[in-house]
Amino acid sequence: MAKPHVLRGCIILLYMINTSLSSLPNQTLSLEIASKLFSDATSINEASSDFGKLFQEIPSSVFHPSTTSEISQLIRSSYTSTSPFKIAARGRGHSVGGQAMAKDGVVVEMASLNSGIRVCESEDLGSYADVGGEQLWIDVLSTTMKHGLAPVSWTDYLYLSVGGTLSNGGISGQSFLHGPQITNVLEMDVITGKGDFVTCSKSKNSDLFYAVLGGLGQFGIVTRARIVLQKAPERVKWVRMIYEDFATFTKDQEHLISLNQGPNYVEGSLITKKSPANNWRSSFFSYHDEAKINSLASKHGIVYSLEVVKYYDESNIQTVDEELDEMFKGLSFKEDFIYKKDVSFTDFLDRVRIEELKLHSKGLWDVYHPWLNLFVPKSRILEFNQRIFIDILQKENKSSGPFLVYPMNRKKWDDRMSAVISDDDADVFYTVGLLHSARNVEDAKIIDDQNKRILKLCDELGINIKQYLPRYYKTKEEWMKHFGGKWSQFEEMKANYDPKMILSPGQRIFNFS
Repeated sequence: MAKPHVLRGCIILLYMINTSLSSLPNQTLSLEIASKLFSDATSINEASSDFGKLFQEIPSSVFHPSTTSEISQLIRSSYTSTSPFKIAARGRGHSVGGQAMAKDGVVVEMASLNSGIRVCESEDLGSYADVGGEQLWIDVLSTTMKHGLAPVSWTDYLYLSVGGTLSNGGISGQSFLHGPQITNVLEMDVITGKGDFVTCSKSKNSDLFYAVLGGLGQFGIVTRARIVLQKAPERVKWVRMIYEDFATFTKDQEHLISLNQGPNYVEGSLITKKSPANNWRSSFFSYHDEAKINSLASKHGIVYSLEVVKYYDESNIQTVDEELDEMFKGLSFKEDFIYKKDVSFTDFLDRVRIEELKLHSKGLWDVYHPWLNLFVPKSRILEFNQRIFIDILQKENKSSGPFLVYPMNRKKWDDRMSAVISDDDADVFYTVGLLHSARNVEDAKIIDDQNKRILKLCDELGINIKQYLPRYYKTKEEWMKHFGGKWSQFEEMKANYDPKMILSPGQRIFNFS
């Protein structure tokens, strides 16, 4: 029989647990799980906001798991309840539309896990890393580089969780060559909306594997991913060129991504009077060069920057400059507007963090981010430039951006995955990133309204864009249109793996309240 002081301690703990869960539906939770649910003001406030700062959804509790089995237990307790509660996995809260929030539910702080990173080699698979879903890509880079290896596909910002980017796609200037991050995954461990722990790959539980990749967190929480690795380069040649004509700019981008043994990275961006050559993504240009480029942008209203990178190491250090010269033959950038840098591979990949820390030191980073990310058909990109970039962004001059536009190769995407891209038949499509910042809520609303007008105009013009990191859909019909021919499969997978619609309510795909 338990001693009185032990019973008294259990009663006090249960009282604290019941108090913290007072706004959740009644269900049976083990003491182990319930003791890791927090409802203090600090935990709730952090889980109620994200990088965008545009949304606020108050959860009942925040869960800090130590193991993946505890996540399974939490989900299973909801799934087996007569009144299931919503659950959202939160990596680093870098969403901009409340996607990692769970109103009146439980937010799982994935960062409390420490699954680690393990670099391996096998005859069948080659080099790979087994990575916890909570791990940051910067830590994946740091760990794999110690072995002379690195993943091949990245996002521009590395302080994002592996599970978070794999739930969306994970794109950057390497995607034209290696595909998005979701196409460079060999295997995953996933906890489904039933609380089941499932290992999946292309050959094992493949329906879940393809559903989860780009699946917006609807089918399970990624707790481990096996990431493809290759030999890491040591340094990069980093080049930027300026264009006055958009058609020429896009033609040269498409040429570069078509080359065999061509660049390793290609991105493009807009430079306007309010969106200068240097920005928080990269202060690439010297003071003199930036002034020269900004003067050109003021003269023309808008110019375009093509950004190209070529990796190198000891094996091609003697030839890399010749390779660049060969690549640039026939390009039509503005004469005397080509700029070059030579930096380490890690410094290039981590370039945004460097700028972020500068803004942090000046108190300028904690702002609103009403971003709009789109995939645009190649056949309409010139019209998009005129009607959106020029007629709206440049003329209305409401945002400092940055504004990205660069091509991707359709063949590098796997249509079996949940992620959707432009359904134009062309081999190439474009990604557009309107990465706005706003100092206050009023300015954020102005930009957010502008984003909605852009989406409406694209619809009126028949430009069949797809939202990447979608946040503007409000009805089932809009989601059906977004997924197109994938919708019936998407809905079927939801019924199979999260039938009570517990997971990721902040995406508002199956939960519109």
